[in-house]
Order: sequence, then structure tokens, then C-alpha cells
Amino acid sequence: MTAEHSRSPRSNPAGRSLNVIRSVVRALNLNTRAIEQRSGISLAQLFVLEQLAQRPAVSLTDLAERTATHQSSVSVVVQRLVDRGLVSRTRSASDRRFVEIVITDVGREVLTRAPETVQIKLLHGLARLADAERDRLAALLERWATAAGIDVPVETPMFLEDA
Repeated sequence: MTAEHSRSPRSNPAGRSLNVIRSVVRALNLNTRAIEQRSGISLAQLFVLEQLAQRPAVSLTDLAERTATHQSSVSVVVQRLVDRGLVSRTRSASDRRFVEIVITDVGREVLTRAPETVQIKLLHGLARLADAERDRLAALLERWATAAGIDVPVETPMFLEDA
């Protein structure tokens, strides 16, 4: 047996990297099923509700920054939440150019039945890293995807949410 074949997956950087990706995808899939069964909404919708429960958004741009996604992606999710009565959009009293996005009582009720999202866990994990580590991780992930021929557009839908 060659040295390459005798190495454990834990010591193989490619195996370790793929294992992390598989683990995150698996966690997202399991989390999605649990959320849909317990609350009847998508993972992305629950993630937005969690953010709005912490504090209302003063704009879609504000909410996009808080969800670490593009404004157009979060806009689609917010509209679905508005359509279901889980979120309201109102013109700001202080500046009519802005639309405040607020979780409704029905939305808060949905939150009480839902498990925590994987995105929240991932963001909390990122917050535990130093700024330089977060920058390096992002750069390496982007470089890895590019090297694999995977397009990483600036504007992507939220996790497991159709745009």
C-alpha cells in the first residue's frame, strides 16, 4: 500500500476539506427538513425571521447585511414572509424613503416552534474567529471554488431558497 493510500482521511487536507463541506450541507439539509416540518417555512425564511426578532430592519439593505446575502435575495424572502403575514413592511415615519421591516406576532409564534437555523450557528462560529481568519477563510473558499470551476457570483439566493 502506498503512503498516499495509508493516510487517514483526517490527515488528508482534501478529505478534511470535503468532509467539512459535506457536514455543512448535511446540517443544512437536516435543518431544512426540521424547520419545514415544525414551522412550515423555509430555512431562509426562518433565518430572516430570527434576524427581525432581534431587531426590525430599517431597509432591505440593512437586512441583507445582517443575513450576509445580497439585497435582491433577501427581498424575495421578505416578500414571501409578508405574503404569509409573518412580516410587515411600512414606510419609516422618520424618513419616507425607507421601508421598515418588522416581524409580526404571527411571525414570533412561528419562531417559538422552530429550531435554530444552521446559518445562525455558522455566523456565531465565524464571529469567534479573528477578523484576519475570517478574511483568510473567505478568500480560500472563493479561491477553492474558482479553482474547481464553480462560479461564485456576488448575487446568490439564500441557503436552500429558490430565487
